[in-house]
Amino acid sequence: MDVGFIGLGVMGRPMALNLARAGTPLVVWNRTPDRSAPLHTAGAHVAESPAEVFARAGTVFLMLADDTAVDAVLGRGTPDFAVRVAGHTVVHMGTTSAAYSAGLRDAVQAAGGRYVEAPVSGSRIPAEQGQLVAMLAGESDAVAAVRPLLAPMCGATFDCGDVPGALLMKFSVNLFLITLVTGLTEAFHFAGRHGLDPALLRDVLDAGPMASAVSRGKAAKLVARDFDIQAAAADVLKNNRLIAEAAREAEVASPLLDVCHALFGETVAQGHGTEDMVAVLRALEARTDA
Repeated sequence: MDVGFIGLGVMGRPMALNLARAGTPLVVWNRTPDRSAPLHTAGAHVAESPAEVFARAGTVFLMLADDTAVDAVLGRGTPDFAVRVAGHTVVHMGTTSAAYSAGLRDAVQAAGGRYVEAPVSGSRIPAEQGQLVAMLAGESDAVAAVRPLLAPMCGATFDCGDVPGALLMKFSVNLFLITLVTGLTEAFHFAGRHGLDPALLRDVLDAGPMASAVSRGKAAKLVARDFDIQAAAADVLKNNRLIAEAAREAEVASPLLDVCHALFGETVAQGHGTEDMVAVLRALEARTDA
């Protein structure tokens, strides 16, 4: 039986392409049909509807923008929902609230399906390279069945227990990422406004103990003022909001995250939501110039 993949955006398309190129019998669907063309070329079957994906596939990966998109492709709230998920494994790879994911698990299981949470850490380039990091949660047999299918997409997988443990782990990872990149961007802004060469700052950072794959990649973009998308500022704002909501629900303090939330909100409000997350530099510049 085929494997299904729904959602061919910035992350989803390279992930699905890696599955297809690895020889996985794949059926795909995307709301915007032209996004499917490279998958067709790679040998995947392009479905005409989400219903066709579920008719052909036993396991279906969902890499969708939000809970509204997930509900729409599953037909949640309609008789189509049970028809689609019964006897299937639904693999939720996108980023939604933990509460939503737990509720979706309950609904899928009640309709006779299996549910695995499998959010990933990484942006467009690791997705293209098949080097994402997946965090898995769900019933152990369902997780065990899904894990081998992730190999073409992910360099590492980690079991995070029951749903919504994988999403909460991703929130923890993203909290570090968001504050890290915001701090790095502020350092470049600080240096630039003091007349320092940004390329020299990059070289100093790269030579020291704080250097990482993230700092090297984002520093290069800051030096070049390259805002081409790897992880969109609007998506970072959405993740920031979800993490902040989870923190509030658990009564956990998140002061650094709250500052980042404000800055990314300003970045998106200024019209830079479709640029890379280092576009938070624009919010910092606007504050300085105000």
